[in-house]
Amino acid sequence: MNLVLTGYRCSGKSSVGRILASRMNMVFCDTDALVQERTGKDLATLVAAYGWDHFREQEQEAVAVLARLDDRVIATGGGVILDRKNVRNLKANGWIAWLKAGPRILEKRMRKERKKGRIRPSLSGVDPVEEIGKVLEKRIPFYAEAADFEIDTESLSPDVVAEEIRKAFEIARGA
Repeated sequence: MNLVLTGYRCSGKSSVGRILASRMNMVFCDTDALVQERTGKDLATLVAAYGWDHFREQEQEAVAVLARLDDRVIATGGGVILDRKNVRNLKANGWIAWLKAGPRILEKRMRKERKKGRIRPSLSGVDPVEEIGKVLEKRIPFYAEAADFEIDTESLSPDVVAEEIRKAFEIARGA
């Protein structure tokens, strides 16, 4: 069974996912990283050159590949849950944890990433930091519907978040 992490950009999926994979002796995978590997382009370049629809097609293929594997911690792109086929594929052999954070915290984290040179492509044509509240509001029902477990990451360290998810996952799979 896979442990799948969903949530908005900068909610902690990659950081927490690496910790979980290490603690649980599982392999860490990232859908965005797989898209980049398969296309040979970073996400910003891919989206700028071909648009979001093309990126979502590539993302759907990456999800299908990873969902067929086992014993993986899979960090998904923030919009994976918008596609019901993605959710079906992930749930077929996976348990989904939603990493939650409010717009102010996400904005703070995103600004920190931007300072490190990690630029995320806009989802709506406006500054990615400015669009958080609007996009997050649209996605919350999708995250909630897909999630088997929810955790607020705002005031918790990645280590604590990982441990809470690990415990819930172990209970869910009867270990």
